[in-house]
Amino acid sequence: MSDSKAAALKKNKFSDDTKVGYLLLAPWLFGFIFMYVVPAAMSIYYSFTDYNLLSAPQWVGLQNYITIFTADKMFRKALGVTFLYVFIMVPLRLAFALFVANLLNKKHMGMAFYRVLYYIPSIVGGSIAVSVVWKQVFGNKGVLMSLLSALGIEQKYSLLGNPKTALYVIVLMGVWQFGSCMLVFLSGLKQIPNSLYESASLDGASKLQQFWKITMPMLTPTIFFNLIQQIINGFRVFTESYVITNGGPMNSTLTYVLYLYRSAFANFHMGYSCALAWILVALIGVMTVILFKSQKSWVHYEG
Repeated sequence: MSDSKAAALKKNKFSDDTKVGYLLLAPWLFGFIFMYVVPAAMSIYYSFTDYNLLSAPQWVGLQNYITIFTADKMFRKALGVTFLYVFIMVPLRLAFALFVANLLNKKHMGMAFYRVLYYIPSIVGGSIAVSVVWKQVFGNKGVLMSLLSALGIEQKYSLLGNPKTALYVIVLMGVWQFGSCMLVFLSGLKQIPNSLYESASLDGASKLQQFWKITMPMLTPTIFFNLIQQIINGFRVFTESYVITNGGPMNSTLTYVLYLYRSAFANFHMGYSCALAWILVALIGVMTVILFKSQKSWVHYEG
């Protein structure tokens, strides 16, 4: 067979394989383009317009962004609440998840059942139903207030009715949803060789020393992954603040996405809300880049 024929057959085979590959990829590619790329492009365009869903969008350029950064006090309030939520909730969730993962990283009968049991809050934790239950527990006539009253401790306001404590109830619910972090930590713990702990024990290292000198350094890539995931999820918090407090009292739980939602579907400022959305995307992107830049100083990879 001549070189030209061999090249032609190879080209035809490559072409057929490529066609099959694109055919198999088509459902995902179709969904990605029409469910993500096209809406994102439309959102970018609308962020430069005055659009209320009822009339044609009017081009206003950077006016939405200028108004957000210079005249919108609620934007600064919502951003501050969200930052506070993230900076309190994320470390607590990671710490608690790592603590539980260490407890479950043992070989005992029924351990698989306990792992599933601890993962359940992450499955149902962000649902409307659980948020309603959380409201009933910590609300003005909730279980906690009734229990305190039965003990003779009268409170004028519930934890959800007090602007100083309402956000911490939302944080508590976020920490309660630690199951996904716990499973990732558990997977990371299982990758650490037992020989390291055996050698450390022979050298007289205590359990606490083994944790800080072996477990934590070996687990830093897992911590880094969980940290990024939880920060992104934290900035996107919505259901809890919407259902439990609706941003109150006195906007103390007005998260960024809830404010974005109000701008879009309560005030019908769709162009303005699109600008808010892209500011959030940029903010998350900047924080992710900062974390990736910082990993050189604290994340230890095996290589």
